[in-house]
Amino acid sequence: MSAPKTMYGVPPYEETKGEEYMGEHMRRHFTKLLNAWKQELMASVDRAVQDQDADSPDSADRAAQEEELALELRNRNRERKLIMKIDKTLQKIRDEEYGRCESCGIEIGVRRLEARPTADLCFDCKEIAETKEQTVGKG
Repeated sequence: MSAPKTMYGVPPYEETKGEEYMGEHMRRHFTKLLNAWKQELMASVDRAVQDQDADSPDSADRAAQEEELALELRNRNRERKLIMKIDKTLQKIRDEEYGRCESCGIEIGVRRLEARPTADLCFDCKEIAETKEQTVGKG
């Protein structure tokens, strides 16, 4: 039997029969998961900054180096936005507003939150939102 797969070093949440959705134990689990993810992102940003400081490109490699830098800046911006979203989600946990769909109000569900801890829409509402985005994007 294989060990349960961990996400950012945190094992999956094990629900107990009759457990209240987003009770204290569940909120602690998702707080731990989100904080571990945030720490991993912040460590990644720190490594990228150190790697960049160590580089000293010669003139032949300048174009490739500039392309790498542009890509790195996009990645860092994406990570920065994700860290902000994680912080917003941690606040929702503290406010006991985590785990419910912002559109329809139903429970998002533990398995969806395990896969996407910052999810703020249930599966059905997310599909509807993505379909609308695709339709608007094509018009």
